[in-house]
Amino acid sequence: PLIYLISGAYDIKPELISGVSGPIDSARFDVIAKMVEPDPKVIKKLSDRQRELMLLPFLEERFQLKAHTETKILPIFEMIVTKDGPKFKHSPSPGKPNPTWTSGNGRFNAHDLSMTDMASVLTDLARRTVIDKTGLTGKYDLTLKWSQDVDSKSTTDSGPSIFTALPEQLGLKLKPSKGPVETLVVDHAAMPSEN
Repeated sequence: PLIYLISGAYDIKPELISGVSGPIDSARFDVIAKMVEPDPKVIKKLSDRQRELMLLPFLEERFQLKAHTETKILPIFEMIVTKDGPKFKHSPSPGKPNPTWTSGNGRFNAHDLSMTDMASVLTDLARRTVIDKTGLTGKYDLTLKWSQDVDSKSTTDSGPSIFTALPEQLGLKLKPSKGPVETLVVDHAAMPSEN
């Protein structure tokens, strides 16, 4: 779907994109592209974000995409510290240039992670923008386990929901609120011509 291509190019969640409607919204596209005279050394050094940005000129040319950002007041979560305080420790080697983390199958392990980065991770897991309101400014080592089945009512060994696991295991809580969220408004998109 075009909305997923736009999501990747602009690094924004599909649910925060509006303005894609009609036949182009329900159409599915296969994209096969290659770089002209690629330099393997340069390509290896590109970040994921730099690779995503390479989609933008393609979308502008083939789909005549025109879009702008707009800030809207939407439901969000504020990440706060519970009354018992945080249940994680400062990273023993602060000052590393980049935090590292692994996530998958209901497990999250991080080293040298800021609370701003944690809010970004939780934005993906909670499917809603998470804003850091902890007041914690250091870098931390964190481990979290939860059930990936968000809709499950089961109390089997699948583990707690992300909303239960956060206060129990990390001393953090997601408090529902409303706040400014950057969205993307598609002003124009057209069906591409066939190759």
